[in-house]
Amino acid sequence: MVVGELTQERDLVIIGAGPGGYHAAIRAAQLGLQVTLIEKGEMGGLCLNEGCIPSKVHTAAAQNLHRLTGMKSMGFQFKDTTFDMATLQEYKNATIKQLKQGIEALCKANEIEVLKGDAMFLSPDKIGVENGHQYDTYTFKHAIIAAGREKRPLLKIEGNYLTITTLWKLDEVPASLLLYGNDDFTLEAAMCFRKLGSEVTLIFPENEKDFTFDDSINKELTRQFKKQKIKLIKDVKVKSTNYFDKNWEMDIQDAEGKTQTLMSTHLYVASQPGGTSDGLGVSRAGILLHDSGAVKVNHKCQTSVDHIYAIGDITEGPSLAVKAIKQAKVAAESIAGFQSEIDLNYLPRVLHTIPPIASVGFTEEQAKDAGYEIAIGESAFRTNGYASILGQKDGLIKTISEAGTELILGVHMMGEGAIELISSGIVALEMVGREEDLLFPLFPHPSLNENFLESLEDLSNKAIHKPPSVKNSKVTV
Repeated sequence: MVVGELTQERDLVIIGAGPGGYHAAIRAAQLGLQVTLIEKGEMGGLCLNEGCIPSKVHTAAAQNLHRLTGMKSMGFQFKDTTFDMATLQEYKNATIKQLKQGIEALCKANEIEVLKGDAMFLSPDKIGVENGHQYDTYTFKHAIIAAGREKRPLLKIEGNYLTITTLWKLDEVPASLLLYGNDDFTLEAAMCFRKLGSEVTLIFPENEKDFTFDDSINKELTRQFKKQKIKLIKDVKVKSTNYFDKNWEMDIQDAEGKTQTLMSTHLYVASQPGGTSDGLGVSRAGILLHDSGAVKVNHKCQTSVDHIYAIGDITEGPSLAVKAIKQAKVAAESIAGFQSEIDLNYLPRVLHTIPPIASVGFTEEQAKDAGYEIAIGESAFRTNGYASILGQKDGLIKTISEAGTELILGVHMMGEGAIELISSGIVALEMVGREEDLLFPLFPHPSLNENFLESLEDLSNKAIHKPPSVKNSKVTV
């Protein structure tokens, strides 16, 4: 390799150009900082190129196919409707290219220096950047680590199984697909590929006995899996896996000791965050880590080294772009001298399943465990006029409040439009909203928003489109 003759000086260096990294770079540039953004792969990082965006292209295709059922009832005729994976892959690649070009154009417009290469800390104020035979060193005043973390498969097995990145690169829809995992990404994949035509079996790892949402959503999700004919096997130990004659064979054992063999043409194994990448050299910078390998940060996203910040998957918490993006802005603003901080208490959880799921705040069980006396309001999408018009009547909305104070504690949705509707719940929780704060405004009609209104009204038994509960009463003659 060729070593640069001089160490160059930089104001702010950002390692990683994923959602967190490029948002931090642009926000810092807006605030007048000179920014150097370093990326070893493609602009947009794993999220844009191999993870979030590719997966959502596929789930959007599956959701559109699902909506055709309702459209047929409106008079549309779809004879011999077919799906072509190769065409979807072309669309996916074109979408990624367009979004990537947009990020590159924004960086250029904000006069952000973009460097290609692997970055590593050499000391608390110095990094090296290697790109092929070229190696340069830089000193910096501030740094933001947005490099993500390694993903490790839940099963250690041999063979060319599908991963979180390769699943969305298939040229054909699998005839049968075996999915191992219980995370949000795996649930999306199960419903997506089932709708596209695969026979799907979802296996929960050992000791995972149910979905991880509010109990009402868990029940509706279980019903949807049955309705969509997705085989669901919970709490199992994998005894062995083998691939031969173009098929996967998996031997599993349930909690009662019963064994069975599953067969499929394709196998997907979910991943979880691993340790911090060794190549980053965080130990040389003196940065402290959690036992999990995640970088320790405070409410400003500062690490244990005051002038170095960390954001996104490399920090504790869910691996979500929404977290990384918010942290990015907080880190950039803090470095620029502004009072900025992050609070992840009301981090929304969204899944592009069929139908979609969105959740924020306490579940019913969590609220009770926290010592709250609670009220619960629910509204089914089948009672909503606009959901009926769309032919998308599956799902429900559940709102949880504190009895007496009427403080909103949690909002949980599964149904058409849930991912857009959850924003009202997020704002309500952040503003310490109460039932009256959400009941007073006017909700548009007809709209899916009215379903949220009905769940709020049901907290005090005022829901119009819900039959009164049956009460046992003593009859006196």
